[in-house]
Amino acid sequence: MMEEESMITVENLSFSYTKTPFISGMSFSVSKGEIFGFLGPSGAGKSTLQKILMGMLRTYQGSCLVNGTECKNRTKHFYEEIGGDFEFSTMYEKLTAKENLRFFSSLYEKKPHSADELLKMVGLERDADKRVADYSKGMKSRLNFIKALLHDPLLLCLDEPTSGLDPTNSRVMKNVILEEKARGKTILLTTHNMQDAAELCDRVAFIVNGKICALDSPHHLIMSKGAAAVTYTWLENGEQSASCPLGQVSSDERLKSLIAENRLRSIHSSEPTLNDIFMDITGRTLL
Repeated sequence: MMEEESMITVENLSFSYTKTPFISGMSFSVSKGEIFGFLGPSGAGKSTLQKILMGMLRTYQGSCLVNGTECKNRTKHFYEEIGGDFEFSTMYEKLTAKENLRFFSSLYEKKPHSADELLKMVGLERDADKRVADYSKGMKSRLNFIKALLHDPLLLCLDEPTSGLDPTNSRVMKNVILEEKARGKTILLTTHNMQDAAELCDRVAFIVNGKICALDSPHHLIMSKGAAAVTYTWLENGEQSASCPLGQVSSDERLKSLIAENRLRSIHSSEPTLNDIFMDITGRTLL
């Protein structure tokens, strides 16, 4: 990957909170305009890595370039092009939603997005003048998210952006993320939600014990296992079922016969999920 095409370039990154290594020998790059996911169980190093990339932890070894700046040498201007949405709300509870957005927008040199438009984007326009203390968890999550968009940054760092949301509002958030990508934004997504990762991410990195165990697109990771199969059922002394690999459908004589005789009751294809692949590669679950 050419350097000028990269928003993030990490080389031989290591970090420790104690004398015991926590992140060790990590290298990867993220292209401009890419949605890149960090997936792993709690304590794997995902949030720590995101804090390093946002210039919050600077005692690391190796190199970590974000938008051409070494993170440990970042200045105030570094944050003009980075927006962060953490899993837990960082809003002032005694202020209203609009007051919070007005305050946080004042911290940037760039002209902010309209608070009213951002609130409407995530369905909070009717609650703009309500104190954040009176917001539900899901409402706080949506408000925290649009705070990251206030100054129209080039890079968005999102930590569990759909956590605590019902399916409708989760869909709204994912649509906004995809719209930001379409506008050319680079997006880092840290999540336990494999469905979100598979739907949103161009590439994902599986992180376990501070190391990257796999890095590829969700589709390539799933298809690399070659486990896609067709399962079908028919009636013969009760309901019967069978499966065959997707690539061998044409040579399954029973299936061909059932189709010719119009005796199939059901047929569907299946493939492993991203969570299945994660467990297969790492031997771990995300819990």
